Amino acid sequence: MAKVKMTVGDFKKFKKEGKRFSFVTAYDYTTATIVDESDCNIILVGDSLGMIMLGYKGTESVTMDDMVHHIRPVVKGAPNTWIIGDMPFGSYITPEIAVANAVRLIKETNCDCVKLEGGVEMLPQIKAIVGAGINVMGHIGLTPQTASSLGGFKVQGGTPESAAKLIKDAIELEKAGCFSIVLECVPSGVGKAVSEAVEIPILGIGAGPHVDCQVLVTQDLLGMYGDFKPKFVKQFAQVRQVMIEGLNEFHKETLEGTFPSPEFSFNKQVDIPKLY
Repeated sequence: MAKVKMTVGDFKKFKKEGKRFSFVTAYDYTTATIVDESDCNIILVGDSLGMIMLGYKGTESVTMDDMVHHIRPVVKGAPNTWIIGDMPFGSYITPEIAVANAVRLIKETNCDCVKLEGGVEMLPQIKAIVGAGINVMGHIGLTPQTASSLGGFKVQGGTPESAAKLIKDAIELEKAGCFSIVLECVPSGVGKAVSEAVEIPILGIGAGPHVDCQVLVTQDLLGMYGDFKPKFVKQFAQVRQVMIEGLNEFHKETLEGTFPSPEFSFNKQVDIPKLY
């Protein structure tokens, strides 16, 4: 049976019914078509494309132009999948700037919602974007755009005080109009507490099994990197090795002269005049 695209109303409905769903990344048309043929419900075109697709050291250098460029083909390639457009660093520093950039993402890409990082300090921006009629997904816990201010890429919510702040952040983001929230890199018990504190779904990446949805970067879960693997990543396939083997076989057959064989050649006989 063909996959049916989620609606914004399904997020809260699924949580109420205890129905889980899945969420992966894509940054290009080809990957988007593959995800669209899978059972996965959601695609994030994240600013992580800076490291994964553009070779940046972090997400801070990603621009709005970068995001628009990558979101457009993903939307075209995955018509049956809910598409999230990430708002990059610096694109929502004031409510006015946030609305302008959120409107741009929606108008120029046709994605289904925008995502931005931050807790209660982002309430004015979230309220402004929601007020403009745009679906907003929050993101709390480890927020990569500001990871340096959090002490680097490490688990958040490890103290009673920081766990309480995450719960408060989630409650306030729900009140501000977020239809769902990404929760990244927190202890499992904190993930459970945050999920229980709100009626909107909590989408966990490294947040334990008790949240409403599991999130992984596609390149991580398919084993497309070498030795790098975050603790919370399970590799469900080893695509990198398959790709290397395929490339090596192509190289080998090219050197041997066995490719292309007649099967992969145009074999029509043509009378060719001698011009030399």
